[in-house]
Amino acid sequence: MKRIFVGLSLIAATCAFVQPAMAADDLLARAKESFKAIPTTVPEIADNKVTSDKVELGKMLFMDPRLSASHLISCNTCHNVGMGGDDNLETSIGHGWAKGPRNAPTAFNAVFNIAQFWDGRAADLKAQAKGPVQAGVEMNNKPERVVETLKSMPDYVAMFAKAFPNDKDPVSFDNMARAIEAFEATLITPNSKFDQFLMGDKSALNKVEAEGLDLFMEKGCVACHAGTNFGGEGYYPFGVVEKPGSEILPEGDKGRFAVTETADDSYVFRAAPLRNIELTAPYFHSGKVWDLKQAVSIMGTSQLGEKLSEKEVESITAFLRTLTGDQPKIEYPILPKSSATTPKPLEMK
Repeated sequence: MKRIFVGLSLIAATCAFVQPAMAADDLLARAKESFKAIPTTVPEIADNKVTSDKVELGKMLFMDPRLSASHLISCNTCHNVGMGGDDNLETSIGHGWAKGPRNAPTAFNAVFNIAQFWDGRAADLKAQAKGPVQAGVEMNNKPERVVETLKSMPDYVAMFAKAFPNDKDPVSFDNMARAIEAFEATLITPNSKFDQFLMGDKSALNKVEAEGLDLFMEKGCVACHAGTNFGGEGYYPFGVVEKPGSEILPEGDKGRFAVTETADDSYVFRAAPLRNIELTAPYFHSGKVWDLKQAVSIMGTSQLGEKLSEKEVESITAFLRTLTGDQPKIEYPILPKSSATTPKPLEMK
């Protein structure tokens, strides 16, 4: 009889060990069907070969406030590489202290998005780089003035010639955007805890984080937030089941409708990428929600039609924090000095 009890105990212990292992295997297999790890190498860009010369030039341009009419606002002002790739403001502050209409998306991992901006109006990072420079509520500049500014600095002229050796006139507004795009392609955040899990380290997620991943897939969050960037790959209505209040979903901002002028695109937005989400509060295009757990709860009600329990919200939030990867280490560059012919800054009115 004693041997029987010992045998049963061994079987029970073996089952207890095998069951979690099998659950982890199943969870990993399901995760691989929907998600991809962020690569550790810079991804290729269509029609814009990423070279070290372009990246170095793009970094300087990204940091240079002289691309703005006031000489005060740079790309980095709203997409701060030291703060998760955004500015951590409800909406960004631009020329003349004007407040922008939407929350600034992170520049980190933006290269993996299907299109740029909340409404997808820019097809790629080249097109996106041109928008804020010209927008009146952002940098408020003109392409010809940008080119004049860049050509007034011999160091920039030399760098453009090196980055675009086959161009007869390398200092151009288009090449400015190409260089910034090349730099932004390097702003990737690999090696998150989730990526380690996805690549086979089943111990990378703790019990609560693993439960959160399971819930994220089972509840349906994965329908909009999948792929490499956990979003950024498609457009969806905000409020599939229940529209949030006007303080979170402003009635005047109809999202993608402004781009397509199609009624079905009213209040449709590009699904927000969730990589490094714990670093990029406040949330949603309106920037009205500062707490990640609150954002998860709102998405459950609005998009899934389900009131998530406090435990479910805690687990999903814990999982989302595993999407924070290695942050790009960017050394702030010494920028080319202005010359006597560099256009003077315009007054911010």
